[in-house]
Amino acid sequence: MVTLDEKPAGADDLLPLALTNFAHFTSMRVDADGSIRGLSLHLERLVRDCAAVYGATLDVGRVRERVRAAVQGRPGPCVVRVTIYDPAVDMGHPADAGDPRPLVTVRPAGQLSPPPLHVRSMQYERDLPQVKHCGLFGALHARRAAQLAGADDALFIGRDGLVSEGGTWNVGFIDGDGTVVWPDAPVLPGVTMALLKQHTRGVSHRTTAVTLDQAKGMAAAFATNTSIGVRALSAIDNESLSTDHPVLSVLRDAYLSVPGEEL
Repeated sequence: MVTLDEKPAGADDLLPLALTNFAHFTSMRVDADGSIRGLSLHLERLVRDCAAVYGATLDVGRVRERVRAAVQGRPGPCVVRVTIYDPAVDMGHPADAGDPRPLVTVRPAGQLSPPPLHVRSMQYERDLPQVKHCGLFGALHARRAAQLAGADDALFIGRDGLVSEGGTWNVGFIDGDGTVVWPDAPVLPGVTMALLKQHTRGVSHRTTAVTLDQAKGMAAAFATNTSIGVRALSAIDNESLSTDHPVLSVLRDAYLSVPGEEL
């Protein structure tokens, strides 16, 4: 079921979203016990992005109520997506969109730490990268091109030649000293990335500019988001990477050990 506020969403409710795509969202993995890792960070994202996109203050309590109702009684883990948009938005006058509301959808969750990804490097920069917005055409076009070329997904390279992120995930690297390296580039401030920085013990983290050649020379690399946790990269273009580096296991264990927050 798709709900807009507390009511099932109909075609008329969804048409403005489909035609304008002027919205932002967050996706959260709800574990079997009903808790969510990083829930506070997800809600902070929605508040921050609502201010950036609509200049409006989001009612976090209402969002929590809608999510709680949507997942109630669902067996097993699931992924709930909260999309914030104004059903009255008009393509000709987006400045008039000032009443954003939560649209909630739920889907079954896949396994955490799925099989490694082979990624293909592509020059692409997301619009307004600090916002998790619904403008996914460019990212999905790059993903499709990568898949048609025999890879699983795309790794974005900016016009400056620096690695940034994937289409729907942050990328991290492990250097020869076992340090986790995060690209210093315009990227989405990912919730899972933040949790790994906060909760990984015994591993150093640093943020620095990473060129494509440097990325290919790392000891290991991984993709990370709420749905997949920590997913190893098996190759960048034709350069293979280790998928069993011990730090990858440390990161996975650290993420799984993060206590969930109750809705």
